[in-house]
Amino acid sequence: MEMVNLKINNLPLSVKKGTRIIDAAKQIGIDIPHLCYFPDQEIKAHCRICVVEVKGSRKLLAACSTVCWEGMEVFTDTKKVRETQVGVLEMIMANHNVDCLACPRNQNCELQALCSRFNLVKPNMLHVYDTTPVQDDNPSLIRDMSKCIKCGRCVRACIESQGVAALTYSGRSENFAVTTAYKKPFEHTDCILCGQCSTVCPVGSIVEKDDTQKVWDALHDPQKHVIVQVAPSVRVALGDAFGLPKGSIVTGQMVTALRIIGFDRVFDTNFGADLTIMEEGHELLDRIQNGGKLPMITSCSPGWVNYMEKHHSDLLEYLSSSKSPQQMFGAISKSYYAQVAGIDPDNIVTVSVMPCVAKKYEAARPEMEADGHRDVDIVITTRELAKMIKYVGLDFPHMPESDFDSPLGIGSGAGAIFGNTGGVMEAALRTVAEAVTGETLGKIEFNAVRGNEGVREAVIPLGDTSIKVAIAHGLKNAETVVQMIENGTADYTFIEVMACPGGCIGGGGQPVNTTFQMKELRQDALYDIDENLPYRKSHENPDIIAVYDKFLGKPLSEKAHHLLHTHYHQQKKASSADTF
Repeated sequence: MEMVNLKINNLPLSVKKGTRIIDAAKQIGIDIPHLCYFPDQEIKAHCRICVVEVKGSRKLLAACSTVCWEGMEVFTDTKKVRETQVGVLEMIMANHNVDCLACPRNQNCELQALCSRFNLVKPNMLHVYDTTPVQDDNPSLIRDMSKCIKCGRCVRACIESQGVAALTYSGRSENFAVTTAYKKPFEHTDCILCGQCSTVCPVGSIVEKDDTQKVWDALHDPQKHVIVQVAPSVRVALGDAFGLPKGSIVTGQMVTALRIIGFDRVFDTNFGADLTIMEEGHELLDRIQNGGKLPMITSCSPGWVNYMEKHHSDLLEYLSSSKSPQQMFGAISKSYYAQVAGIDPDNIVTVSVMPCVAKKYEAARPEMEADGHRDVDIVITTRELAKMIKYVGLDFPHMPESDFDSPLGIGSGAGAIFGNTGGVMEAALRTVAEAVTGETLGKIEFNAVRGNEGVREAVIPLGDTSIKVAIAHGLKNAETVVQMIENGTADYTFIEVMACPGGCIGGGGQPVNTTFQMKELRQDALYDIDENLPYRKSHENPDIIAVYDKFLGKPLSEKAHHLLHTHYHQQKKASSADTF
């Protein structure tokens, strides 16, 4: 490995050839201020707040885009550098709506943090910011142009990892802006509401639609029985909001916090994930044995479903008809749970805590109800749950641990790994393999489907035969697989797709500034949870066995189809004709 030697603020260090100044500085504990830079994205060099002085250079250089060279001497804190950075900050603030106290990102805003760092209390320039009305007509995301600092992070997320390009640039000079095509609201573009833009936005320009007040209203209504389900990836990301090490498993503390907040019962979406595997796994077997449409594609990710409905509606028959774990849990909560608990389903409010803003849209879909009851009433994200915990004033890192409630509180390890890319596939294979062979698996880990490659393939033996499977995460990678289906070269039996890079652990509702490194830590944590649970296969979960014995009968039964399966339909794709 070729190295180069340099000095930063007179401190010598060696870095790999090709390292940029901003990353080299991190190695010796120096945080060079930045806004447009994001470690997992291509370099933009828009904001210029990361400028540094380099010996021998007549001008200041951008630390995010300048590669270190042998003998380089860098200075990050000279008078010239500081004055330039303050000037850049003042110009950004002059074009920014500074209603910080009312901003959803207050105290979690990178621009606010930089102003504090540079002691920029009162900018000297006149405020001239965009007064376009806030766009909030969809269930998932809010866009406020008055807060946009034109860093381009959201554009990169939408293009590089998702390949959707719902966000782009327009204008020049003072008219330069980040916008949608023809300045249309998200819901009238090719946006699939995955929320990846909101996780990288450094300010409050793109945020999740906050539904916490709806939860408080339900909790304060004495006539309502309010229950909550929590997705697997929330428990390995929530700790980020409270300063815990990245990837910390906070299941027990989270359950206690939810009880203190006031929920009548705290349940585990892992139960819903196990239920999904039972239905989806048997649906796969039915398609294989009876000539159904193959390859079957998972439909757990609502952003992915939105993408297919908008961009590939002719392929919707390949999607599994099984609802997502969130929706299955919701359907059971208003039927089986209501029956067992002796509660009128009209009085049950089912709340979901999800890592995904698209889950808000999914819950609002007209198909997601049965017998006059919505499957899920309210969806909040990991970020919103953190707000609620902080509002109550809980010392979250030191909360005592407690367990989920029954009868919907037991989840298997298979359900836990749903949060990882490849997790749905592995969970399904654990159940399908035993259903096909009638034998207990000696080794239940399917390492062939694990990993972080954008598209992965594996051949899985099932008794006397084998099936070829594929896993894709991030819609740009998923499009590669879709193209294979369209041109007839996809020789797969089963395909897992997650809209968000890394899977749900990197969902659009997770703590902001989630990086690839953080996703890997969360991934490892979910595998640790799997390894340490008493049940590691969905079909061995006693709560799942009970719901089939007492209520559903068997997978794919008439009642199961009524409650746990759905259909999808074409959504209108954006076009220039929709502009006016």
